[in-house]
Amino acid sequence: MATSTTSSDSFHEKELECKEIIIQQPHWRPECCIYKVPKRLREVKVEAYTPRLISIGPIHHDIDALKEMESLKQKYFQEFFQRTWKCQMEFKNIVQKNEDNIRHCYAQDISLPKKEAFVEMILLDSIFIIELFLRTATREECQKDDYILSKPWLDEGIKHDLILLENQLPFFILDELHHHIGRSTGIHESFLKLACTYFFPREKKIPIEKEVKHFTDLQRDFYYPPNLKTGSIIEHLHSATKLDTAGLKFQVCKEAGRFLLDIEVKKPNPLETFPRFKCSWLLHCLPCLKCFWCLDRLQTRLVVPRFVMDHGTEDLFRNLMALEQCHYPFQAYICNYIVLLDFLINTREDAELLVEKKIIAHSLGSYKAVAQMVNKLGQEIVEKNSCYHDVAEDLNEHYGNWWNKNIASLRTIYFRDVWRGTATFVGIVVLFVTVGNFLRPFVFHK
Repeated sequence: MATSTTSSDSFHEKELECKEIIIQQPHWRPECCIYKVPKRLREVKVEAYTPRLISIGPIHHDIDALKEMESLKQKYFQEFFQRTWKCQMEFKNIVQKNEDNIRHCYAQDISLPKKEAFVEMILLDSIFIIELFLRTATREECQKDDYILSKPWLDEGIKHDLILLENQLPFFILDELHHHIGRSTGIHESFLKLACTYFFPREKKIPIEKEVKHFTDLQRDFYYPPNLKTGSIIEHLHSATKLDTAGLKFQVCKEAGRFLLDIEVKKPNPLETFPRFKCSWLLHCLPCLKCFWCLDRLQTRLVVPRFVMDHGTEDLFRNLMALEQCHYPFQAYICNYIVLLDFLINTREDAELLVEKKIIAHSLGSYKAVAQMVNKLGQEIVEKNSCYHDVAEDLNEHYGNWWNKNIASLRTIYFRDVWRGTATFVGIVVLFVTVGNFLRPFVFHK
């Protein structure tokens, strides 16, 4: 009887918890764009979402390990007003005027400081970022004397922290404060241009066609291709090595201005006489035929822009994917891209193939590390749709073609490497010679 009562109480407690969750469901305003990373994503890799050197905004403001950089913020803050000859109160008034809009940019589950402390925090962090961007724009002049720019490890570490989803300020307040500087700095570029110069120094032209919400959103816009069409989620796709054995050609895109997410399948024109015949298998079996460009053009190709992977790639893409999971659930293009890669790369051999095709360039040390990174990035990601549904359908259709599947088996068994292929070719020649010798007395009996 006691057991029954205990189980009943436990059931009621769970029911109350469910009701509380429903009642406490946050109602975010349209301006909301800065979130705490969901627990299920954070638990996969906690350190990917936590700043290591510097805190920006309210979420990590009280972490003791990041307090050391507050003095550097103050130093940048003071030097900013010394060289711009601006009054601090003018900038503080701008922040106070926009305080409500700034607060609305943060999700309700983020505890924000009280009015005066909040304004001072936003002002200090904003001025630090603006001053850092201004110094970066004139890097050659102040690199030797600047505490951050003279230390590459520190510069890269701060740049890493500024792209984290939980370490953001609304972009509009930074833009407005920068606009208030006027021409006193001698740099007449917009704040968006300064931000792009800081985060993408090697890119000459970065078209940003939408309103930027913060730096994580800016990073996402950098990869955002135009005219993407979404479809159903990808339920199944064969790995890169299997597609390769079925005659698919992986081709890195060399077109200038091609976006990372812009992936397409290019099909050959079907041959009128033999609509089922494709020469992909022949080119795989006999690579010497690739010198004939007309045959090479008849292959089905997967055209993919190059993806450069280093030790900072995982943290960047985790934060971009966390932003999409929270803010762009129906436009999760980065998530779609990673899930597509996760389908293509299952093993070390898959990663090695894409590296050899120059689709992936990495500095991770091994092909296994590439495969592990891609597979881990796809964990706990929920998709509502995918912009690569048609691509997956075309690839599955190519692999499912009976001719391609049979030739894939033929290639695996008889043309796996150059030695086995040579032995197979010699065996075929010997077979023809033997048959010819057998038929010679009957054909040439006279």
